[in-house]
Amino acid sequence: CHLIHYLRLSHHLIVLNYLICTFDKLKSVSSEDIKITDAVFDGVEVRVFEPPAEGDESLRRGVVYIHGGGWALASARTSLYNNLCRIMAESLNAVVVSVEYRLVPEVCFPEQYHDALRATKHFLQPDVLAEYSVDPSRIAISGDSAGGNLAAAVCQQLSKDEDLTVRPKLQALIYPVLQAFDFNTPSYQQNMNMPVLPRYVMVSYWIDYLNGDYGLAHELLVNNHTALNVGRALSFHARLNWTSLLPASFKKSSAIVERLPALLDVRAVPLLADDATLARQPRTYVLTCENDVLRDDGAMYARRLERAGVPVTLDHFHDCFHGCMIFTMWPTDFSAGVKTRDSYIKWLDENL
Repeated sequence: CHLIHYLRLSHHLIVLNYLICTFDKLKSVSSEDIKITDAVFDGVEVRVFEPPAEGDESLRRGVVYIHGGGWALASARTSLYNNLCRIMAESLNAVVVSVEYRLVPEVCFPEQYHDALRATKHFLQPDVLAEYSVDPSRIAISGDSAGGNLAAAVCQQLSKDEDLTVRPKLQALIYPVLQAFDFNTPSYQQNMNMPVLPRYVMVSYWIDYLNGDYGLAHELLVNNHTALNVGRALSFHARLNWTSLLPASFKKSSAIVERLPALLDVRAVPLLADDATLARQPRTYVLTCENDVLRDDGAMYARRLERAGVPVTLDHFHDCFHGCMIFTMWPTDFSAGVKTRDSYIKWLDENL
């Protein structure tokens, strides 16, 4: 893939995603248990999973699910996400809407966010919920990894929309990526070379998502785009603040935020939201894994939500890794995937 990119035949992410989806993408195949249809919600493709109607015609729960893949890979139609959403629909007796947002490099931020927001707002319309027999008071927004980022950003925006008549009851974030402010948190340091998602790969995803230059990767890795650490060093900040003390010729990296202003845009970086916005968020579930550079992103978001008065469940798995929840099918049917998936669905069942 990188050779093809180097030869300028195509972008490596296009090639990689083509390979993933060519061998893995599934057509919408319904069964007696779950009806699967592909639809378009306000211009955004979605895949809808519907359990059979109950005899008493009672309303069902609803889940909007946003898949991961670094804003660049995977699909709502691949077998891994197809399987997850099917199991969610069966286990919860819920209508699950899996969002097929556009990917990097076709589009960059904020288009993925806009796609997720448009599809979610369309589903939340009373007439659409009635069409799918969904209870307006029992809807969750969820996603994993980059999808968790989009789910959190969408929830924050929905909480500010005064015209909405239906709002999500819950948000459930699976090892979400929530900040690009510090790539040297303890989990980034501990797991910088961990398979599935090494630190340099996560930084590359951010650069692609924000349509940046790969030449910025090193500066981001060493946190040259942020100010000094806080905490005990705060009182010494003015004495060591290189942004004001060094000559301009030394500050080659100080313009990174100017070159990538989205690094401080809460639609891309939900962890930077203000306390007032966080206080409006629904009851939240955050799943984190010990062997994951994004562990601390989720833990910090959970803590900030708690401080803002939001009921939060932080579900941490000490022996699991990033992305494990979708690996529940042969030949990657890992116990870590089944364990995290079952815990996630159990929480949704008890709270939705």
